[in-house]
Amino acid sequence: MGDRKKDRETTVFSVLVVDDTEANIDILVDTLSGEYDVRVALDGETALETVEEEKPDLILLDIMMPGMDGYEVCRRLKGEPRTRNIPIIFLTAMTEEKDEARGLALGAVDYVTKPFSPDLIKSRVRNQLRLSRHREMLAIEVARKTRALNEALLELQNASLDTIMRLTRAMEYRANESGRHNLRISEYAAAIARELGLNAKTVSAITYAAPMHDVGKIGIPRDLLDRHPQLSTEELDTVKNHTVIGAEILAGPDRGFLQLARTIALTHHEKWDGSGYPKGLKGDAIPLAGRIVCLADKFDVLMSDRPGRKAFSPEQTQYIIRQQRGKHFDPKIVDAFFKAEEAVAAVMEKHGTG
Repeated sequence: MGDRKKDRETTVFSVLVVDDTEANIDILVDTLSGEYDVRVALDGETALETVEEEKPDLILLDIMMPGMDGYEVCRRLKGEPRTRNIPIIFLTAMTEEKDEARGLALGAVDYVTKPFSPDLIKSRVRNQLRLSRHREMLAIEVARKTRALNEALLELQNASLDTIMRLTRAMEYRANESGRHNLRISEYAAAIARELGLNAKTVSAITYAAPMHDVGKIGIPRDLLDRHPQLSTEELDTVKNHTVIGAEILAGPDRGFLQLARTIALTHHEKWDGSGYPKGLKGDAIPLAGRIVCLADKFDVLMSDRPGRKAFSPEQTQYIIRQQRGKHFDPKIVDAFFKAEEAVAAVMEKHGTG
């Protein structure tokens, strides 16, 4: 509660009394000073200054005061993150239900009408401090468990990504590709997704789903993958069918990144101008994740040695991608890719290029 570090079993709680009537202040100080550290403010402005200097554990607040009234003091305190959780008990001669309702609506925890008995004030203050302490301890426990849950979730996510990478290695061996190809695709796609402003959950899903984009190559004869692109039309159609095979492998209940992985496997060879495969989808008809991985995959392929050719230089690769803006690739994906230049460079530095 307060700014001072407190041992709740031994430290005296602080109570700020805000009232413009000295007689009321005298009663409250006499009533509470034996148990609490009692401070006094005679008006609303002074009350706010006192709270700013040192936050009390509870405030007893008169409503009808000259200048700033108690309602406004309460409104300001509840509007600030640092002070919004201080319990406020209104003290007032106003007895209408609408007055009490207004005070409670502003965030007060209790409402005591004047004249009041010392025993009633003691009881109300004690109860509210007990509740406040309980809420504070509960918040600490919730924060502790939340940290533990987040750590466990992160550990599970890391384990899941590691499992995905291990499984996709089987496909990489099948396709005679570098063991880091899918890892780079994952990180390139995530960098593009972040640059597009996608939320953290979607970026995470793409990170996990992207490495499985070519899982369908498991169903393609190894000799065809090794000889690509020196293939007949019929053989090339067989290789292209890895998109459909991948979607079939990943088919199942609609569950998070696995469903997204299916979409990516099926659509990452579709082209913005409609000349891609397997369905010849065009423009926004191609799912966004498929468009993102399409560019990420092509970039890595161009930067890597492949059957029949050596890797292109970074300058050549960038030129090709720019030339294919609006043809092979979604223009906004190309723009996001180049805006993510530093992140892409960091992936290449970390995992190589071929």
